[in-house]
Amino acid sequence: MVDLTGKTAIITGAGQGVGFGIACTMSKAGASVVLAGRTLAKVEQAAAEIASRGGKAIAVACDVKSPADMQAAIDTALRTFGGLDILVNNAQEVPLGTLDEVTDEAFTAGFESGPLATFRFMKLARPHLAARGGGVIVNMATSAGVRWDMAGYGPYGAVKQAIRVLGRAAASEWGAENIRVLTIAPHALSPGLEWWTETYPEEAAEFVKSIPLGRVGSLETDIGKAVAALCGPEFGYLTGTTIPLDGGQANFD
Repeated sequence: MVDLTGKTAIITGAGQGVGFGIACTMSKAGASVVLAGRTLAKVEQAAAEIASRGGKAIAVACDVKSPADMQAAIDTALRTFGGLDILVNNAQEVPLGTLDEVTDEAFTAGFESGPLATFRFMKLARPHLAARGGGVIVNMATSAGVRWDMAGYGPYGAVKQAIRVLGRAAASEWGAENIRVLTIAPHALSPGLEWWTETYPEEAAEFVKSIPLGRVGSLETDIGKAVAALCGPEFGYLTGTTIPLDGGQANFD
């Protein structure tokens, strides 16, 4: 596994699912992790689980629609661990449904918690990453943004595609400071996907059939390890791109 000893990472939405998987794996690789989440009790439980495995983890309450909460998370990381090297923008409210079904309020929430939150958090983190000689920002996209059939995925895909563009811009503008910006599009056995699978079993079965590797990824082994590796020096020349961690399903060309 990649060695992230001495690195500090903030992971949003780290109380469960993909965020927790990434936090666990980064901790195992030696990083100190700040688990940020809207529900403090949930990230506290997650941080305790990581600590029980021997990792360094703290929990902070953070609604990514609140710039003050984002700044507080960064301040906590600096105060507790002395710096910031990695930011993972994972938390987001998802506006699912057809164009007629998704309300203005749901779409606005998806935008505020997605591209706008990513935009804000990247800018807040930038000076601290630069102060350490560079760092890595990992943002989240989805294969729903490049589906062959966009019916039912328009608002969701739209906000996620905006995140990809912002990541490209940040990679271009901040590369001189050795700040790398990557976007991943994961398929993983998160609580949200488990709910969708149980609610729409026939569609879920077809979904799995469309994955060349024939399975949905595991939170830690498939997604967490990949993200930890991407944040290591072995991938130090990789930036500004979208990496689908989806078993070969999506085509982002």
